[in-house]
Amino acid sequence: MEFIELLKAILLGIIQGITEWLPVSSTGHMILFDSFWPMNPDLFSGGRAFIDLFLVVIQFGSILAVLVLYFHKLNPFSPKKTTVEKKQTLSLWLKVIFATLPAMVLGLLFDDLIEEKLYNAVTVAIMLIVYGVFFLLVEGRHRRPKIQNYSQMHGQTLLLIGLFQALAMIPGTSRSGATILGAVLLGCSRNIAAEFSFFLAIPTMLGASALKIFKYFKEFGLGFTANELIILLTGMVVAFLVSVLVIRLFMSFIKKHDFRPFGWYRIALGLVILALFFCNVLTVVPA
Repeated sequence: MEFIELLKAILLGIIQGITEWLPVSSTGHMILFDSFWPMNPDLFSGGRAFIDLFLVVIQFGSILAVLVLYFHKLNPFSPKKTTVEKKQTLSLWLKVIFATLPAMVLGLLFDDLIEEKLYNAVTVAIMLIVYGVFFLLVEGRHRRPKIQNYSQMHGQTLLLIGLFQALAMIPGTSRSGATILGAVLLGCSRNIAAEFSFFLAIPTMLGASALKIFKYFKEFGLGFTANELIILLTGMVVAFLVSVLVIRLFMSFIKKHDFRPFGWYRIALGLVILALFFCNVLTVVPA
């Protein structure tokens, strides 16, 4: 195993752990990193396909961070919960699963097409800017949120939040960003919007990772080499550790601040990416 590839896996794990939970697009940032300093496909049995798999599968580390941090809240069998609280937890899981359905259905239908046509620097830049502007507009409304707890979230609201999450299939959109934006537009408090986006990530990211692994094994056969396992595990462990820290800091941040800083960040980064692209520093990223 070359140290330089291990270093890239560590850096990608850090990027994943930071950007997955902030509304700034983890896929977009990893695509950009891959444009500047790509991993060497010649070192892996699956070539470029393994790198594409890695960029998705390290999300397992981020998912584990949510499960650890919110274990009590998400565990319907906790002996510390009353019968009512256990029913509320099961109800929360049903809401999460229902809101996940649009992304799962559309992902199965359009995943390959989107990866082939839209995984490039220009798409990332445009979506960063568009959703950055949306965040500024939404935060400028100053409306009192109608939904302060999960019991107030019902079928239509959940379906619409799920459709917003499905928009994040386009790189540069941000899964958490689209979900949070949709939830806030529908009247959710920032805390509920952010937290629910974390919970939606569990089935969504597990499904995306499982689909990617299935397609990879179907094409290249079962199993990974020792070097490939080291790369995958390194990225996942780093993503987990960074995610734990970022989730805590993010939830603390939004208690006192709104999402406008992320809107301005997205716009600035999108403009920088477009400038780099038109100066031929960035090129289209191969799928």
